[in-house]
Amino acid sequence: MKQRGVLIGCGFFANNHLNGWKSLEGAELVAVCDIDPAKAEQAARQFGIPRTYTDAAAMLEAEKPDFVDIVTTVPSHRPLVELACRAGARVVICQKPFAETQEDGEAMVAAAEAAGAKLVIHENFRWQKSLIELKQRLDDGQIGTPHFARFQFRTHYDIYSKQPYLAQIERFLIFDVGLHLFDLVRHFMGEVVHLTCQTQSLNPIVRGEDSFTSLLRHTSGAVSVVDASYYTWHSPELFPQTLVRIEGDAGTLELLEGYRLRLHTPDGLEEFDVEPIVPSWGEKPWHGVQDSVVRFESHVLDILNGHVEPQPSGADNLKTLALALAAYDFVEKETTVAL
Repeated sequence: MKQRGVLIGCGFFANNHLNGWKSLEGAELVAVCDIDPAKAEQAARQFGIPRTYTDAAAMLEAEKPDFVDIVTTVPSHRPLVELACRAGARVVICQKPFAETQEDGEAMVAAAEAAGAKLVIHENFRWQKSLIELKQRLDDGQIGTPHFARFQFRTHYDIYSKQPYLAQIERFLIFDVGLHLFDLVRHFMGEVVHLTCQTQSLNPIVRGEDSFTSLLRHTSGAVSVVDASYYTWHSPELFPQTLVRIEGDAGTLELLEGYRLRLHTPDGLEEFDVEPIVPSWGEKPWHGVQDSVVRFESHVLDILNGHVEPQPSGADNLKTLALALAAYDFVEKETTVAL
């Protein structure tokens, strides 16, 4: 028996969600919603979805879905999550950034708990094949106890032509890619007790920060560096790859360009190809993200079928949101010293 779902928000990235759901036998999208009726109708035609709406409340009342996939921008997240919870959806998926304030995030978590719904945040980086395999080797103890990590996402890929609103966001890269990286650093290295951050605004067409570097100390005593840039030239272009280095007391793991995973130990060097497949509906260089969306949505089906708990849940993602907010807070309030 298929789980019945609806999707809200038929913009650029929603195509990955829609293709993913269509590829999974256990899910069926019965309706889509967008405030622009043309976008909703186009999505319905392309993916064979029977009904379209421009009003989310009307759709939820009529369809009574098992799950709701919210693929909108952050200002609409809280009202839509609260609406989906009140409507009785068993699983509510919210695109990141989950919220712009801790208050809004906590309100959404509370709404889900009150309704008995599972709230899961669409943090697809941790669901990328290369990062899943990296995490498995770390958990298997192949490098012992980790004490240093670096998570890096640097590119000059033109993300603005298809998502022009990104250039107008005052708080940009930390809330865009930074949240993914902060989720990864918590997922791999544990909770954070101290954070500093520096930002840069490099591209003249961009209003907010398009480069940042953050230094973190974890509860274990380990130290991590998280850095990202949308103004970095590299040949070949790295988008959308995340590069990782994790050092432990028994070895080092590296995730390098071209999806090459390296294990350094006293016994020598081993290298593995961890590049994901290109989905039948996908294309390079987006295949790493597209494959992860399918993996994430398969995880949602496991949640709906009672097999697993959300990764990450709304409650867990509040801690990731707190890191992003702390980074902005540090940048805005830091006392600089002239040397």
